[in-house]
Parts: sequence; structure tokens; C-alpha cells
Amino acid sequence: MNEDEAGNAPKGRELDMKKADLIEASGEVVGMQNAALCYRRDKRGKTEVLLITSRDTGRWVLPKGWPIKGLTPPEAAAREAFEEAGVEGRVGTEPLGVFPYDKDAHSTEGVPVLVTVFPLAVRRLVKDFPEKGQRRLEWFSPKKASKKVDEPELSAILESFTAPSDP
Repeated sequence: MNEDEAGNAPKGRELDMKKADLIEASGEVVGMQNAALCYRRDKRGKTEVLLITSRDTGRWVLPKGWPIKGLTPPEAAAREAFEEAGVEGRVGTEPLGVFPYDKDAHSTEGVPVLVTVFPLAVRRLVKDFPEKGQRRLEWFSPKKASKKVDEPELSAILESFTAPSDP
């Protein structure tokens, strides 16, 4: 892989290295999931991000799920956002970051999972979607959302999030 003139690895390589570092630090094989950081601008032009509650614990999370055969990771993240929150929009192909968490952490069989987060500019929320009524959905400022989630790395991704000027 080529480096730029300053000797920096390309962004995708940096992300791969972060994933490898997290996997190595955990000392365990982890599952991989894809998440959508769904965002919009309110009437004043301020960025808002969508959090949903998990079905099992009620914690605030991003829509996320396992890889889906035939879909790229960003497409899989967008599919999860539709199924879990009724989101339709345009998903970005460059990840915002990664964060680890334990799937089913409330059980003794928690599975270490590494989640890749993709931005998704929300065009609309549909009224009928597969998991309607199973979760709460709420819009927050990125800073407030960062305080609602449990995972420190996800909190950092949310707190530093700035919506593109032309989603």
C-alpha cells in the first residue's frame, strides 16, 4: 500500500490497523458488525444524530448488525438502519471509526464484537419497518448522544462527529 509524501498510510489502512490493534489487545477472536451513524440537520441547521434502544437491555446504541451476504459493509449498515429504525438515506463509504463491545454482555456468553461505523445522511424515516415498536428512537446533538452510549470509543466517534456540508 502506498504512503503519501508525508509518510502517512492511507485512511483505509489506518482503519485496518486500528481493527488489528483492538483485536490484538483483546486477545480474542471477535465478531464484526457494521453500524450506521444516522444524521440530519434540524431547522436551525444544527446536526442531530439518531440513537435507538437495544431490544434486550434498552441501552442507547446505533443501528448495527452482522455482515449481510451480497452487501458491502456500508450497504449492510444502511439495511440495519432501515430494519431497526425505518431510516432511508445515503450511506457514506468511508468509515468514521470502529468500536468494540460485548454482544449479549448481560449473559456469561458475551461475544467480543468490533463494529465499523458508517455515516448515513437521513432523507426520511418511514412509518412501517421490520422492528417498529421494538425500540425507542430519539434525535440528539452529537455531544449529547456521546454521553448516552456506554462504549467509550463510540462516545468519542459521536462527540467528534461533524456532518458533511453536502450530505
